[in-house]
Amino acid sequence: MNKITFYGLILLLSISVISCKENATSKIDATNLETAKERDQIISLGAAIIDFDKSEYDFGTITDGDVVEGTFTISNKGKTDLVITSAKATCGCTVPSWPKEAIKPGESADLSFTFNSRGKTGKQSKSITLQTNTEKVTETLRITGMVLAKS
Repeated sequence: MNKITFYGLILLLSISVISCKENATSKIDATNLETAKERDQIISLGAAIIDFDKSEYDFGTITDGDVVEGTFTISNKGKTDLVITSAKATCGCTVPSWPKEAIKPGESADLSFTFNSRGKTGKQSKSITLQTNTEKVTETLRITGMVLAKS
């Protein structure tokens, strides 16, 4: 056996002995363990399942400066309460108002919005992103239409 092979073997054995000294359970973070238990419990109960009457609201053709109001109906098709923690629009011209209370299984609630078209001529496509307790976590609704310049 030549010297390089011998020293290589010694080095490999030394690394394996040193790396096996640490106890693997000492590396477990208790908060991560609790988070995983909560997640597993939610999954075993069946996650909330969000369903919309429509995923896109087309307001048609309007004139610059008009304000459009609309509604999406949200239903919970799951086995646990559906919670929407936030709803954010792509711009300040669109303002959503979402249910702050949990939506019980089998029940529905409305998410309403206003879109102010002032200064927004041409084809419009805005979105509202929801943060939820569903398996997917993020849901997106779209608002579309055409805004004509004032004559």
